[in-house]
Amino acid sequence: MRINTLILGAGAAGMMCARYSGGSTLVIDHAKAPGEKIRISGGGRCNFTNMYAEAKNFLSANPHFCKSALARYTQWDFIGLVDRHGIAWHEKTLGQLFCDGSSKQIIAMLLEEMREAGADLWLHTSVEAVEQTADGYTVRLLREGKPQTVTCRNLVLATGGKSIPKMGATGLAYDLARQFGLELTETRPALVPFTFPDGRFQPLAGVSLPARLSNTRTSFDEALLFTHRGLSGPSVLQLSSYWREGEEITVNLIPDTPLFDLLRDQRQAEGRRDLTTELSRHLPGKLVDFLAPQLGLKGRLADQSDAALSSLCEALQTWHLLPAGTEGYRTAEVTLGGICTDGLSSKTMEAKAARGLYAIGEAVDVTGWLGGFNFQWAWASGHAAGTAIAAGR
Repeated sequence: MRINTLILGAGAAGMMCARYSGGSTLVIDHAKAPGEKIRISGGGRCNFTNMYAEAKNFLSANPHFCKSALARYTQWDFIGLVDRHGIAWHEKTLGQLFCDGSSKQIIAMLLEEMREAGADLWLHTSVEAVEQTADGYTVRLLREGKPQTVTCRNLVLATGGKSIPKMGATGLAYDLARQFGLELTETRPALVPFTFPDGRFQPLAGVSLPARLSNTRTSFDEALLFTHRGLSGPSVLQLSSYWREGEEITVNLIPDTPLFDLLRDQRQAEGRRDLTTELSRHLPGKLVDFLAPQLGLKGRLADQSDAALSSLCEALQTWHLLPAGTEGYRTAEVTLGGICTDGLSSKTMEAKAARGLYAIGEAVDVTGWLGGFNFQWAWASGHAAGTAIAAGR
């Protein structure tokens, strides 16, 4: 079978690339359904982009690499596509956009766009071997247990990273990249919960509150969630992308609360009130009980000097913690690192050392923040490769 373009991976980036690649395109995936990460994202409503997406929201060894693709296919372009398909959406916090209905609407939209562009889709299809030829690539496939051979002019690596292996994530894109001379940057789980030893926070499992999490590199103000294994929630997931083993993190439990002033005022008005009772007006009661032995929280408000109240507030603002690790690729939303951008064209996503080979989406060393940014990179990088392929037909 001879085609112009073979796209490995029917995820967000792969289907977007197929939409723009100009026909004679085949998308394959070993899964039983396309767009599995789209389906489960956003609690089943797909956080499909972010209104404030720009290059500063992405991590990469080359922070400038993503600028070209993001500028040529913006969040507003994808919002326009969603609107044309009549998919209702809404904004949550921090510019995050979700479907009013189901994430399956985004998958159906992409499949319809692919069909209209003349692209085909094969599921239950795995890659056995890839060889470069004088005019493209020969790819041996196993489709529903039967061998197939496809020759193509363009080969697109869109199989994602290592995150969520139970959904079939593999390192295939990395293996093929190495085969054709592309370098890789270190890969790590990103947007992933922290773990702590000995069930440290098990008594607090399910407790959440607004917090500021930081390390020596950055900080994030979003919700913090205590779990049986450790810490999760948006602030934790964000910081995990900037964390390394053995590093301490700092938790500010009262980032936007003038607690010292409030406690001092209450000391005057309600001095006989118990300190922990008053603190439970500003923090979850379970958390106050958990911290009481560590911080020596006891006595009435009237018993607390200014120095004692100041020391308490400082402790709540600078709670130093040392994670044992993360939950790893098992629950990581994305993979940090991947195919080195030095080997790719930032305008077309084509490999410099292998003509007709493209790498897009999570497989590339470009990782976004939590909140729709990684989908926006999938749309933008898929669009970049697809339009380049169509232009070169």
